[in-house]
Amino acid sequence: MARRWGQGRLLNVGCAHGPDFLPFKDYFDLWGVDFSEKMIAMAQRYAVKFDLTVNLAVADALFLPYADRTFDWAIAVATYHHIKGAANREEAFKELKRVLKPGSETFITVWNRWQPAFWIKGRETQVAWKTKEGILNRYYYLFSYGELSELLTQCGFQIIRIFPESNYRLPLRFFSRNICVLARVK
Repeated sequence: MARRWGQGRLLNVGCAHGPDFLPFKDYFDLWGVDFSEKMIAMAQRYAVKFDLTVNLAVADALFLPYADRTFDWAIAVATYHHIKGAANREEAFKELKRVLKPGSETFITVWNRWQPAFWIKGRETQVAWKTKEGILNRYYYLFSYGELSELLTQCGFQIIRIFPESNYRLPLRFFSRNICVLARVK
């Protein structure tokens, strides 16, 4: 995406500890939000370690603390599948559109409903993650390709490309672990 977009103001929604900023560090003004204060603190340390100039904020994807049409580009890696409730997911995508300039693009990844590990589970699930403190169960909403495409279109985006993650090599893309989408603000 860094090569495709070239330069500009980039928002990273759900930036976590900050690794997805690296490809953009030389030619972009970097902005990142995460709802976790711990993740923002880690992202600040990551920025120092890799000499990144990043504007970070603790914020929820449903209420981005920026004016309308602030950003040229946005990325959201593994963020929107953690938002509980169909109305909230829709509002979060509308909020993303609000802060993006007309004609700008976004790259989003979410977990795929049809990856083999979730065939017998429902669309909404808890996934256990090991941490230093023990097991943490995290909420996931599992999207299908069609559902994600329809929701983004309904929220004012044009789908440029929807595809499996790059390391997925099987011929049936519908079973990939992650769904990636490149979309443009209408």
